[in-house]
Amino acid sequence: MDQIPPRGAPVRPPVRARRALSLVTAGALAVAGVVALAGSAQATGALGDAAAAKGRYFGTAVAANHLGEAPYASTLDAQFDSVTPENEMKWDAVESSRNSFSFSAADQIVSHAQGKGMKVRGHTLVWHSQLPGWVGGLGATDLRSAMNNHITQVMTHYKGKIHSWDVVNEAFQDGGSGARRSSPFQDKLGDGFIEEAFRTARTVDADARLCYNDYNTDGQNAKSNAVYAMVKDFKARGVPIDCVGFQSHFNSNSPVPSDFQANLQRFADLGVDVQITELDIEGSGSAQAADYTKVVNACLAVTRCKGITVWGVTDKYSWRSSGTPLLFDGDYNKKPAYDAVLAALGGSTGGGDDGGEDGGGNTGACTATYTRTSAWNGGYNGQVTVKAGSSGTTTWSVPVTIPSPQKLSSLWNGTPTISGSVVTVRPAWNGTLAAGASTTFGFTVTTNGSTSTPVVGACTAS
Repeated sequence: MDQIPPRGAPVRPPVRARRALSLVTAGALAVAGVVALAGSAQATGALGDAAAAKGRYFGTAVAANHLGEAPYASTLDAQFDSVTPENEMKWDAVESSRNSFSFSAADQIVSHAQGKGMKVRGHTLVWHSQLPGWVGGLGATDLRSAMNNHITQVMTHYKGKIHSWDVVNEAFQDGGSGARRSSPFQDKLGDGFIEEAFRTARTVDADARLCYNDYNTDGQNAKSNAVYAMVKDFKARGVPIDCVGFQSHFNSNSPVPSDFQANLQRFADLGVDVQITELDIEGSGSAQAADYTKVVNACLAVTRCKGITVWGVTDKYSWRSSGTPLLFDGDYNKKPAYDAVLAALGGSTGGGDDGGEDGGGNTGACTATYTRTSAWNGGYNGQVTVKAGSSGTTTWSVPVTIPSPQKLSSLWNGTPTISGSVVTVRPAWNGTLAAGASTTFGFTVTTNGSTSTPVVGACTAS
């Protein structure tokens, strides 16, 4: 995290009521649903793969000094498709002496990410914390020059390698004032320093997404309202801001706010992307898993929510390690929160890659991935893609949980069995799949006011 006292927000699990589903039409054979995919089956079910199927990324913060630890690197490589350097791009790390830049640690992370086909978020260019002492000692004229030079040099070094930059980080106070935070930049350059930083950043890289990033802005409050007003003003005046980052550090004292999704949506409605940039949720077991599900579902429900970054790979290296806030425990075992996130993203929790080790012997396995194909006021169509593993299938089975008060109204290309809120789908005619081949089944749901995403369980095959 950004190395400051815990701030947060969720540990209150969303209540998922159970309700019997009413199936109006079952097994209606729609248009051809089998798509043959040549080639061998690849590892599926990873967080990054499942998020990509939803048009999002799923990333993690990375520390260069842990990349040499095999389980750390293999878990990173298997699960995530975007990385954020945890501290290695901050001002004190890259410019400890004025105009003398050292990028070696950050370069190590970027090189690793590029070698694995991962995207990189840049974090962070202008921030009040982790500043070398010389910055605070500058007068206004020198400070302006140093700020713009720092932005220019760092962004130039990584131009073309960063998908989004946290240009300015944590510039607003906590509490009810909505005021700017005291910092060398605020105190000596005034309110205009944020706009200037964004305008400078755009001149350096026209393609990277330029973000404002902050914490305790996850729900509507004085701080988030102040950020909202700034972004609205920037958009109205043509200041080049592309996205807003929500750090989303949650715990029992600062749970996921009830208006989290609505808050993301109001920023998106200003014409900026939103990103969940530093997610961690203290807790364990089903409560933690439910909170992670709530966050993921909120992002999926907001079209301009482009991705989620969790703040670390494993609990043992978390800045809040005593709160066990991440998806993998200290031994790199998947936690219930991991399964919940993968399910919310529509991936299969069965047969995925734990982090470079062979899952072993599951030759009849299959994977199931969910996509919402269309939506309208009061309903949507969903599609599940079933993909065979390395030995093909003669039959398969996929459980789908439809969240209350939603109601399943029709299903095609599959034969359903209903038990409470769970619909277990088996082939109608499309059970035999060659290795690596796939088929689909689809369904129509009436929402009854709910925007939650169905949970697709593990695919089983024989």
